[in-house]
Amino acid sequence: MSTIINIENLSKTYHRDAEELQVLKSINMQVENGEFLALMGPSGSGKSTLLNMIAGLDTPTSGKVTICGSELSQMNESQLAGWRSQHVGFIFQFYNLMPVLTAYENVELPLHLINLSKEERDKKIRLALNLVGLPDRMDHYPNQLSGGQQQRVAIARAIVTDPSIIVADEPTGDLDRKSAEEILNLMVRFNKELGKTIIMVTHDPHAAGRAHIKKHLDKGTLNGA
Repeated sequence: MSTIINIENLSKTYHRDAEELQVLKSINMQVENGEFLALMGPSGSGKSTLLNMIAGLDTPTSGKVTICGSELSQMNESQLAGWRSQHVGFIFQFYNLMPVLTAYENVELPLHLINLSKEERDKKIRLALNLVGLPDRMDHYPNQLSGGQQQRVAIARAIVTDPSIIVADEPTGDLDRKSAEEILNLMVRFNKELGKTIIMVTHDPHAAGRAHIKKHLDKGTLNGA
């Protein structure tokens, strides 16, 4: 397998007034294409910050993040936005669906950043909703769906562009155990059958157990196999 994510000496410091808060400290990490990695650690350990670095949503104070051969710090905001639309699918704890849009329209959102015909967009949306088992819910609004169904719509939105990596921040954190298990099964399936590289932040040891590799962050320092 080839390396898809390469992180070298990554540090992140936030400044609040005269105070410095070092959130990540000299992180080194490689992720191979097709891996399923769980990032664990207590609140405030830097998990979401590291995930945001991988997703190109935040910039390091020092060090390098190279993904799919591109060093993210070498891109401007416009280039990063284009890179994210091509390479990254996002799954969040609270779904982040637009309440005024149907499931179909929510899944369609990332495709507006890509030059596709209406027919091509429609084909991708229907395929994504089929993959998450919701072909009969595409005209429903978020408030007409259960939490588990909303998260499945969010996953369809994450995969509709066929991204290189999927980043998931506590994807089961707001779900009951049955719905959480369905979401984890979907993620495992996309990893195995579609070869998707997945980076998942989670507090849940059961969720982390579905990943190939577990790494732990504590006070900004990374450890794990």
